[in-house]
Amino acid sequence: MRLQERVAVVTGGASGFGEGIVRRFASEGAYVVIADVNEEAARKLAKEIGGLAVRADISRGADVKALARAALERFGGIDILVNNAGIGHKPQPLDTLTEEEFDRILAINAKSVFLTAREIVPLMKTKKRGAILNIASTGGVSPRPNLTWYNASKGWMITATRAMAVELAPFGIRVNAINPVAGETPLLATFMGEDTPEIRAKFLASIPIGRFSTPQDIAAAACFLCSDEASMITGVALEVDGGRCI
Repeated sequence: MRLQERVAVVTGGASGFGEGIVRRFASEGAYVVIADVNEEAARKLAKEIGGLAVRADISRGADVKALARAALERFGGIDILVNNAGIGHKPQPLDTLTEEEFDRILAINAKSVFLTAREIVPLMKTKKRGAILNIASTGGVSPRPNLTWYNASKGWMITATRAMAVELAPFGIRVNAINPVAGETPLLATFMGEDTPEIRAKFLASIPIGRFSTPQDIAAAACFLCSDEASMITGVALEVDGGRCI
């Protein structure tokens, strides 16, 4: 019960890595707030784990403000924030992505980190304690071709993690990131362009351990980084990638 009675907000928590993190946090004793645009899935999961579901588009300031308010009203505070929500784009030359797609990627993968910090960091400063975890990507460290703008958004997240860690350490707030390799989540097909045995084999060939990551892999790392066991760890971007970035 490493997160006993901690209140954790997980964005994009209704599926994929987010769902894995939500389930693991709940099993470790946390009260979990599931923020997702898929309200039905979030409510179903919240019912299973005894948490709170909040429909939120985390690229919108008003939605993030309402999310923080809902967590405060239900649980009285926020101890952990996991910025997990993210989107990608299909593999394509960097000069062919539309401006609308680019804006959406930056809004979800980058602006959302600013918006959640604006609402939640002040609450953590008051308590002089908190843990923030950003779910970035190996793409931010070792970019794959034809995913340039997704890679860039995750590189932004890694730099933001380090900058936040330095600034917030005096307030007792730790900030870390996880860089997952491609995983068995709804985003996998987007990254591959199409899901065929040949393309899967190509992706797997770049992962020395020889398999995709799972929500359970990411959840285990997330639980550690957000627990007191990692009380001396901040500003780290931990690669959970089966060796891909070596």
